[in-house]
Amino acid sequence: MSHYNDLISQLFWHLPINLTALAQTITDPDLMGQLQKSWSHFIHTGQGWALLIGLIIGYMIRNLTSYG
Repeated sequence: MSHYNDLISQLFWHLPINLTALAQTITDPDLMGQLQKSWSHFIHTGQGWALLIGLIIGYMIRNLTSYG
């Protein structure tokens, strides 16, 4: 049993995880407001059109290359 404990301790010793990231404080709990702001920025910067055009072109290429 001590062999497994030594193995586990060796595995945890070499993990590159910063455990302080799990204890972060939340400064702005307004999740819906953040989503709305992000969506607005996404649309105003033209990324919405780029996404739509990419989906349409990707669908067209998929239909041209399908074996069916």
